[in-house]
Amino acid sequence: MTGCVSSITHFGVLRHAPTEWNLLRRIQGHADSPLTPEGEDQALCWGRFLAAYSWNRILSSDLGRARQTALRINRSLHLPLSLSSGLREMDWGQWTGKTLADIQQNDAPLWKKQVAAEWDFCPPGGESHETVWRRGFQALTEASNRWPGDTILVVTHEGIIKSLMYHKSTVSVVPKTDLNPRPYCLHRFTFTGGILTIIQTNSLDPHHLQGEYK
Repeated sequence: MTGCVSSITHFGVLRHAPTEWNLLRRIQGHADSPLTPEGEDQALCWGRFLAAYSWNRILSSDLGRARQTALRINRSLHLPLSLSSGLREMDWGQWTGKTLADIQQNDAPLWKKQVAAEWDFCPPGGESHETVWRRGFQALTEASNRWPGDTILVVTHEGIIKSLMYHKSTVSVVPKTDLNPRPYCLHRFTFTGGILTIIQTNSLDPHHLQGEYK
């Protein structure tokens, strides 16, 4: 008798490795900048670490910094790799390439208005937090429908991670105090019956792996 395939899809969600614009604190949005040399090494290190776990595939944002991170990770994992535009960073429109300090100084009234809008926060010419959540959630929904029961490594962006983690529809089994995603850590979610659940946050701390960088 054959066993039933689990309908629970597991996601390990990871932000892309550091880029040149990250160092300059410039907002990238749908634009891109290269991984730093340290970022390239960090992605390779993640791959070696993640090879100790069972993964079925990698799903990555199609933006260059996420794709390059995923490709370097996959040098150790050797998994099928798919790209999704739904996992792109938030589109920051006219604020792309600027720093938050620039915006807060030069567009202070508009910045304050947008911050007060919360999930309707929307940079001029960009997209809202709610829109980012909707397409990110849809990307995971489609992945769950396509690969039910798989364990999928997702390489994406801070905006997507925060929208998935903080949205009112997301269920969490971890304390609220842990719902503060640290940069470059792994966050574990499950998806079943249309419900996204946070299982663990901030594992694979890069500070613990720093000595392993090439």
